[in-house]
Amino acid sequence: MMRNLFHQITALAMAFLVLASTISWTVDKHFCMGHLVDVAFFAEAESCGMDMGNVSEEWKVDCCTDELIVMQGQDDLKISFEELSLDQQLFLSAFVMVYLDLYKGLPQQIVPHRDYSPPLITFDLQLLDQVFLI
Repeated sequence: MMRNLFHQITALAMAFLVLASTISWTVDKHFCMGHLVDVAFFAEAESCGMDMGNVSEEWKVDCCTDELIVMQGQDDLKISFEELSLDQQLFLSAFVMVYLDLYKGLPQQIVPHRDYSPPLITFDLQLLDQVFLI
């Protein structure tokens, strides 16, 4: 039961790791006068409303900045066993063999007298023969 639970937790963690490594993440930040106004994940951050499109060039002061952080996900997940070096192949094969032997069960011990009850004591032989351990 514990082994099945461990395998389920490990499978779930590995699936989440693959999902997180393949998704491309984008974070868009909008700063106005040095202060953070809006942060948006996977979308464009909202502006603070201080657009100066109609003001002449001599009065235009750029007080707003946008910062875009892009983390590209991994596209190719299939790694061939032949692309690994010899040391990596040896380590991988040894790790798999040790892991498989780790969870082998112990052989069931046979107890021949398990189903039999002990004999009834009719005489206390130690007391009759007066043999005492000191």
